[in-house]
Amino acid sequence: MAKYESKVNMIPQATAEQVYNVLTNLSKLKPIFDNAPDNPIIRQKVEEAGQDPAVLDKLREVEITDESFSVPVPMLGRMTFAIAETEENRCVRYAVSGLPFETNVWVQVLPVSAGGSKMRITLKAELNMMLKMMVGSKLQQAVDGFAQMLATLPYQLM
Repeated sequence: MAKYESKVNMIPQATAEQVYNVLTNLSKLKPIFDNAPDNPIIRQKVEEAGQDPAVLDKLREVEITDESFSVPVPMLGRMTFAIAETEENRCVRYAVSGLPFETNVWVQVLPVSAGGSKMRITLKAELNMMLKMMVGSKLQQAVDGFAQMLATLPYQLM
């Protein structure tokens, strides 16, 4: 099983409990996905990152429930992250379906101060050697990007 870990990301604006509460009730993320395509600040940041802001329109295709979220994946259909296991205020494991290989994602959250926390994401995937060579670096980029995105969310407002 291949393992990809993000760097530890600091979340100074939210406690571990606040982060955990959002990650275990995913419907709290819905307003962010619904409003991001129309937010000029987010569009500007996407442009500054060298990306086409039209990519934000794809956020409208994300389906979110309390316990899962699903995103469209070109040539594969939909990829769904569903809560599979939790350890209160510390860890959430998501089972990922819709990929041609078995995948799980862990989000670990730890307190670091009275009002802050830190987070690391781990992805484990059942990849054969050829798939590992083809998608390994992309999975590492995805894990790092996902961790950075989660670290910037306004958990205290959700």
